[in-house]
Amino acid sequence: MTQDSICITGVGLTCSMGHSYDEFTNNLLSQVSGIEPVAEFDVSDHPSQIASLIGKIPCPEGFDETEYYSRLRIEQCGIWCAETAMRHAGLQDRPSGLRIGLVLGLGAEWMQSWEMDYRRGGRRAFDPTEEPAGMTTKVHRFLNLRGPQLTISAACASGNWALAQGRRWLEMGWVDLCLAGACDIGVTPLSMAGFGNLRALSRKNDTPHAALRPFDSDRDGMVLGEGGAVFVLEKTAAAKARGARRYADVAGFGASSDAFHMVIPCPEPQHGIAAMQQALGDARISPSEIGYINAHATGTPVGDICEAKILQSVLGESVDQVPISSTKSLTGHLLSAAAAIEAVACLTVLDQQLIPPTINLDHPDPECAMLRHVRGKPESVNVDVTVSNSFGFGGNNTCLVLKKAA
Repeated sequence: MTQDSICITGVGLTCSMGHSYDEFTNNLLSQVSGIEPVAEFDVSDHPSQIASLIGKIPCPEGFDETEYYSRLRIEQCGIWCAETAMRHAGLQDRPSGLRIGLVLGLGAEWMQSWEMDYRRGGRRAFDPTEEPAGMTTKVHRFLNLRGPQLTISAACASGNWALAQGRRWLEMGWVDLCLAGACDIGVTPLSMAGFGNLRALSRKNDTPHAALRPFDSDRDGMVLGEGGAVFVLEKTAAAKARGARRYADVAGFGASSDAFHMVIPCPEPQHGIAAMQQALGDARISPSEIGYINAHATGTPVGDICEAKILQSVLGESVDQVPISSTKSLTGHLLSAAAAIEAVACLTVLDQQLIPPTINLDHPDPECAMLRHVRGKPESVNVDVTVSNSFGFGGNNTCLVLKKAA
């Protein structure tokens, strides 16, 4: 990579599997499932009664807890992830003049706010003019950042888009550092009812840890999750100059839109293929150089087969050689934050040289069996290049390539 390549130097996250990079990594490689029965609200009349929930989001050290916990949980999520990412990068005492950009992937932000308000007897859903500033603006103000800010809403692909945009800002010289990632606190009565009525959610309520089964013949849908991840991006030369640890280079990105249906995956693979080929071309790598693929694989009957076709086409002769897994089997599907948390999983692979398996993959679907699935236990590898697919509702197809920092 050149001196001007863009690298990741810090990670802040929260999800059911931990509130820090190290905690998440340990639980991921130990195969600790975050999926449990929902107890936060009544789900007795819901077809799916399980989810991957955070619980209480920690308050960053030095912040006023009363003020912090008075905020919406989605704001707490964004503040925690962004602030701890800066600290993880060794930037807790950042210079006052530093231009720090903020790009956050978010989805249904106002719907969540309106639903919580309505459940408390409020009427904000009927008068949106009462709504205060958006969440990205609130995090930007709270952390006193001095750079541009942007909200990206591209469904499950939002986190990949945020990292691509943050990389671009740095390449253009618009910022000195960029915080990029995605957050979603989307496990609510309304979301569970909506996805449940779409028959998109697993109904294996009696066995929550075994419910989400990507690529398995017995899969019956996804399991909702919540959380977020934010990354510190900076130019490699600047990171080296201050002696920062570099977790990976953001090497490639590709995107396409199939515009097939709002919620049903496109049955034809060419659009997903285009996104992956763009990303590999951007990173200047061939399919045979990929050391690991974090599949989007949500555990839905249609979606997993579609992705298997995409992977088979892109990988070609390497289809039975490139290790693939779906970490959603452990984390659940974090919706708009899915791509961000799966980018953390890719960092784990590069860092630990271990691939987390797809759990619950007992009987691979014959239509997905051509893939080189990692299952059962983590697999020790020699990996320099990882790829993460995120194919979102509405036909938002993205692919992210992360390389081991040179």
